[in-house]
Amino acid sequence: MICVLALGFANAYAQETKKWYDNFKISGYGMLQYQADDKEGSEHNEFNLRLLRLIFDGKIGDFDWRAQIQGTNAKGPAEPTVQLVDLYTEWVKHKEFRIRVGQFKRAFTFENPTHPITQGWYSYADVINRLSGFGDRVGEKSSGGRDIGIQFQGDLFPNANGRRLFHYQIGVYNGEGINMKDRDERKDIIGGIWVMPIDGVRIGAFGWKGSRGSMKIREELPNGGTILQDYGSASRNRYCLSAEYDKNEFTFRTEYVHSQGVAAEGIGSDVVDLSKGDKADGWYVFGIVPVVKSKLHAKARYQCYRPSKNWDTSKSMYEVGANYFISKNLEITAEYARVNDRSIANPDNHNYNFVDVELDFRF
Repeated sequence: MICVLALGFANAYAQETKKWYDNFKISGYGMLQYQADDKEGSEHNEFNLRLLRLIFDGKIGDFDWRAQIQGTNAKGPAEPTVQLVDLYTEWVKHKEFRIRVGQFKRAFTFENPTHPITQGWYSYADVINRLSGFGDRVGEKSSGGRDIGIQFQGDLFPNANGRRLFHYQIGVYNGEGINMKDRDERKDIIGGIWVMPIDGVRIGAFGWKGSRGSMKIREELPNGGTILQDYGSASRNRYCLSAEYDKNEFTFRTEYVHSQGVAAEGIGSDVVDLSKGDKADGWYVFGIVPVVKSKLHAKARYQCYRPSKNWDTSKSMYEVGANYFISKNLEITAEYARVNDRSIANPDNHNYNFVDVELDFRF
């Protein structure tokens, strides 16, 4: 299949070389951030450069392609902080059947493929971050919900107005996140379907069966120390149920995600932590509505993530805010959240306040 794609791409390229620049576009966006919270013992307030995206798009014959580079000052497991996040080409001749090859968003959840600048909130919901490959529960480095692989997708059953009522997508991936080779030679299979019975409405379901390779586990020694032993591959078996209405600047979306499989000690860790159990889940629901069309939006969101699928470890956030569009390409967003984090040992400190303000721009 990949050889056929390569030959097709080569033929298209030969036909289009002289006018490639007619279908070439550079765009991007930047997000500047201020955050503060009064969490007991770790209060903070700080200015932050959330991220910069530089996007290159093009078209060669029946193939679209994209390369996307991201810069952020959030040091950690995903270093270096300037990295390639997207690099793929897609055969788009037929709406019913398209093929994408390279590094791109996994075919899991409605929220994952949404751009940060259009998603509407200070961050994706915690359950999306932890169970969709951003900073994954199984220890995969922060990969923005992406992986390397091949994906098949299409839109079927057009109605009398030409609007298609059914979408499918299925992908085969390394299972290790961005810019990483497969560590266990076992591929992740991720797929989803959704129906669109009414204009603006999507109702969908997703499944994910995969693994992360070369994991370790700590073994206690008689002298009280520990040693790392090979664990093998850590399984990821997940599903998601989703519903959305998005039309005329009204957006309502809710998703539930469930995961079965061991967790790592932390993001970017290869060490299994059996104390976290083998199940996790979470959900969110939000609404964004226009107060002044194309100018001011009000928003509210409730989200909950349970890293061990019990209430003792749950973190819930009750959020309200607004997005103000100075112009089409310049936006101020603000939100306040009341946080309930039951993983904090002292029950008197479970609740705290959180504020985020951003200045976002496109170019």
